[in-house]
Amino acid sequence: MSGPTRRILVVEDEPVINGAVTDRLVAAGYDVVRAWDGPGAVAEFTAREPDLVVLDVMLPGLDGHEVCRRIQAVRPVPVLMLTAADDEADVLVGLAVGADDYLTKPFRMRELVARVAALLRRVERAAELSTQDPDVRELGDVRIDPGARRVWADGDEVHLTPTEFDLLRCLAASPGVVLTREKLMGEVWGWPGASGTRTVDSHVKALRAKIGPERVRTVHGVGYALEITGVGP
Repeated sequence: MSGPTRRILVVEDEPVINGAVTDRLVAAGYDVVRAWDGPGAVAEFTAREPDLVVLDVMLPGLDGHEVCRRIQAVRPVPVLMLTAADDEADVLVGLAVGADDYLTKPFRMRELVARVAALLRRVERAAELSTQDPDVRELGDVRIDPGARRVWADGDEVHLTPTEFDLLRCLAASPGVVLTREKLMGEVWGWPGASGTRTVDSHVKALRAKIGPERVRTVHGVGYALEITGVGP
């Protein structure tokens, strides 16, 4: 891993899981700080300014969703949420408050480390793309400003999470073209492969709720396409 050591905040109230995640991330070359409850997580985030947060949903004091909401209000940061059950509603709440990805317990430590690395690479890539492709795009009644990372639909600004914005920009690069879930995982998350397709589906649902369901077309068994609306008679 080149460049300065990245700092990861691990928030998990189960000592065994907290220790295992911390040890694996330290072995991978990261600087790790830890918290055991919601208020402690917010305090550590403010004091230590981590580059990424691994955040359990079920926490004492404040749950993971509220922690995510509070830290994203301080400074945008990639968040990998850990969920105890594969509950779609729980996942969608997490994505709505700014989480970038999630893993369902039990999970493999190797996959967690890979997801962390992919999220950090995505942050770097998003910054590069914003400078390489700064031109505002008008796609029917959707307006995308890559440099400012802002989006408008029907003339109203839509507040997207960083991942939702990157997903929309990826779809907008080829409007009308169906992109497979695997391609979206590779382009947006830097994590190609079938194991992450549920993540794509969940983010698409969150994106649809904000820009309108008619603007993202599903091709069942294949993937998604951005539909241009508001054009023509």
